[in-house]
Amino acid sequence: MFILEQINEIHDRLGTLEGFSQYMRALQALGVEKYDSYLADGHSEFFGKGGYKVVSPSVHDTLPISDVSDSEKAQEHLDLHNQGKTNYLEMSKGLADSGVERWTVDTSNMTFACYDKQGNELLMEAVDNN
Repeated sequence: MFILEQINEIHDRLGTLEGFSQYMRALQALGVEKYDSYLADGHSEFFGKGGYKVVSPSVHDTLPISDVSDSEKAQEHLDLHNQGKTNYLEMSKGLADSGVERWTVDTSNMTFACYDKQGNELLMEAVDNN
């Protein structure tokens, strides 16, 4: 099974927008089936076969998550980040203000989805397989 150090090495090597599909494939090859990243503190939970789970530490101070979800605003913040106009923390704050509690990356289906506090899907994107 995978360990956090292996995930971090892949993230350091491929964790850019340009390399996101490669990053997802590398995680899949490692055995990560999906992961959830939580906007409140930036920690992630990585899941593998048979209920295997690895949890990363928090990466930033606590952000309040809005009780009101707005998928259009969330998409705007993702677009700004994808255009290189915001850094990770700025994007995270914008998504939290838009009511996004977590995002889920599914390495099997090559999808990225955002969810609010109630578990409602706010948006889902297929990740390019290039």
